[in-house]
Amino acid sequence: MKFSFELLKTDKTGARLGRVSSPHGEFTTPVFMPVGTKAVVKAVSPEELKAVGAGIILANTYHLYLRPGHELIRDLGGLHSFMHWDGPILTDSGGFQVFSLGKLRQLDETGVSFRSHLDGAKCTLTPESAIEVQEALGADIIMPLDECTPYPAQREYAVNSMNLTHRWALRCKKAKKDNGQALFGIVQGGMYEDLRKESVRAVTEIGFDGYALGGLSVGEEKPLMYEVIAHSAPLLPAASPRYLMGVGTPEDLVYAVERGIDMFDCVMPTRNARNGTLFTRSGKLVIKNGQYEKDPRPVEDGCGCYTCGNYSRA
Repeated sequence: MKFSFELLKTDKTGARLGRVSSPHGEFTTPVFMPVGTKAVVKAVSPEELKAVGAGIILANTYHLYLRPGHELIRDLGGLHSFMHWDGPILTDSGGFQVFSLGKLRQLDETGVSFRSHLDGAKCTLTPESAIEVQEALGADIIMPLDECTPYPAQREYAVNSMNLTHRWALRCKKAKKDNGQALFGIVQGGMYEDLRKESVRAVTEIGFDGYALGGLSVGEEKPLMYEVIAHSAPLLPAASPRYLMGVGTPEDLVYAVERGIDMFDCVMPTRNARNGTLFTRSGKLVIKNGQYEKDPRPVEDGCGCYTCGNYSRA
C-alpha cells in the first residue's frame, strides 16, 4: 500500500478528520503517536498499544543509530519485525536529540558531529546519512535532518538556523530512494511569525508528503507556543498531513487539533505514568500522594479503561 492522505472532513473551528494510508496499514487523524524511543514503548506491549487504539507509533533514529545500530535492525527484518509491531511507524531524524546534547555537538553545513551519550565515541549525522539510517530501519514515515532552533534565540540565529534546515531538507529529499517511505518536511523559524511563514513557503516549495512544525515545546511559555501554532498551522498545505512534533499535554492536543493539526507525539504519557502522574478529566492526579493510600475509588469515576475498571487508587 502506497502512502496517501485523504482529508475527510473539516470542522468550522479548523479541526480536521483524515485518513492516512501507509505500507503497514491505515490510521485516522487526528492521531497521537506513542513514543518508542529505543524500539519499545516503555512498559507497554504492542498488544496493549493495539488494545488502546494506537494507530501509529514513533521510534528514534538517534538512539537506534547508536544502539543496536540500523544495519543490525535491517538485517533482522527491519524495525517492524524487530519491535513486534505490524502497524505504521514514524522515525524522527535525530535532530532534536542532537539539539538536546548542547555543547556535546558541533554543527556545520555538512551535518552535525557529536559525542555518543553512551560511550563518548565521536559520531556524525548528515542529511544523507540520516535518510540512509531511516531507510535501513524501514519506517513508513521518515523525517529530514534539521536544526531544532533553541529558545530563546536571537533573530539572526533563527534565520541562519532556518535556512540551514531548508538546505538540509533539500539534500534529504535528493538522497531519499523511491522505496515507498513517506518523507515529511519540517518548518522551523523559532518564535518569529514572519520566519515561520517563510519556512512554510520554502519547505512546501521543495515538496514533501507531509509537513511538520518543529522547534516548539523547547522551553517557551505555553501562550507563545500556542501563538506560533495558531498562525503557522493554517499555512500548511491542506491536502497533506500536518504534524506537531513533541507535543504534548491533553490540553495542548485539544488546542492544536482545533487549529488543524493532524499528528502528535510525546513521551509524556508513559513517562508521567511511570512516575505516578495520571491524567484525568479534572486534571493531573499524583497517585503516589499519601492521600490515596486507602482510597477505594478508581482513578476516575465513570472511566472504562483497564486500570479504572480493575484497580483502586490505593
